[in-house]
Amino acid sequence: MIWLIGPGGAGKTTTGPLLTQRLGLPFRDLDVEFVARFRGIDEFIAAHGYQTYARANVEAYEAVVRAGAQGILALSSGFMTYPREIRPGYAATRHAIARSPTTFVLLPSLDLEACVAETVRRQMARPLPQRPASREESVIRERFAIYVSLPAQKVETMRPPPDVAAEIVVRLRAAPAPAYSTGAGA
Repeated sequence: MIWLIGPGGAGKTTTGPLLTQRLGLPFRDLDVEFVARFRGIDEFIAAHGYQTYARANVEAYEAVVRAGAQGILALSSGFMTYPREIRPGYAATRHAIARSPTTFVLLPSLDLEACVAETVRRQMARPLPQRPASREESVIRERFAIYVSLPAQKVETMRPPPDVAAEIVVRLRAAPAPAYSTGAGA
């Protein structure tokens, strides 16, 4: 499994299909999996709150893993930022994903201010229902330190998406195979 993690607008759902073309592996997006299992993310959060969403999102991930998914998986933007106790087994799963040589943290830039500006710009350009720019800025500022502190490989995405995918492919070819599972309760 190849994991793509990072904030909304980092390029996970753009890079994933490009990796599919280059590697011949299937691509899945945890946000799409969540919507298929539950309903729209914003609607779910409005009805049940963010903590319930986070638990349900981890459940959606566990269902993907139980189903034997292989290939490339884009995790939801907050997946690696949830409290460790959000769901039994989550802390171990998060730990394993963060340390896998096939996990990539996608960020527009490793410079906080450049990352914030580009993330907000990208999020505001999306056709989906949007949070206000000030909320997008707040979210990336809260999560940036978490993303950069993860031991996974970082890839800056303020360049053409094919170049981002090419860099990941080069890094994958140099990576050792992981010797552990990142399934539920791992």
